[in-house]
Amino acid sequence: MPPSVARRFAGDRLVVATNNAGKLAELQALLTPLGVQLIASGELGLPEPVEDGASFAANAELKARAAAIAAGLPALADDSGFVVEGLDGQPGIHSARWAGPERDFAMAMQRVIDGLAARYGSFAAADRRAAFVTDLCLAWPDGHVEHSEGRVEGQVVAPPRGAGGFGYDPIFMPAEGDGRTFAEMSRAEKQAQSHRGRAMQAMLARCFLPASA
Repeated sequence: MPPSVARRFAGDRLVVATNNAGKLAELQALLTPLGVQLIASGELGLPEPVEDGASFAANAELKARAAAIAAGLPALADDSGFVVEGLDGQPGIHSARWAGPERDFAMAMQRVIDGLAARYGSFAAADRRAAFVTDLCLAWPDGHVEHSEGRVEGQVVAPPRGAGGFGYDPIFMPAEGDGRTFAEMSRAEKQAQSHRGRAMQAMLARCFLPASA
């Protein structure tokens, strides 16, 4: 467990270890009002480390530490994935790899559905409990790190439903909802309960907002 007293972010510039424009915009909306200037790692030409960690936290820390050391500034990174109980937590940290080099998530979703059906004899009989998980890591050049986690519980549904979202969203129905998948929700509806949003709110409270906030 992280210590009860976290290191507070005291600077005005923060590297975000991502080349994802949507993720950067989401973080800008949260941090710019706090007077924090965000710099994408791609803008600095920073190399991407090999993500060979055994957990979401390990991979997030690999990316955050590498960016912080290379830039000489605090850096923020996340690692996220889709965890299916009936598949022993897979695809988990390999969620993107299941989609292959072409990022074919239709194939990846079918792999989840077929895997559950094969293990339990049918998809209807399978343990379809699932979650989206994000670990967020804030690292300083001196090696200090802080972590926060966001998690949304739900279940796998088939066939895929909805044209919104991305990744595994069309086969994930959150437990706290009205029966729609993430892909059937508007962006605002999904973000209101997203795993990444929850991790970011926890990190804001831990390291950015005044302790009395």
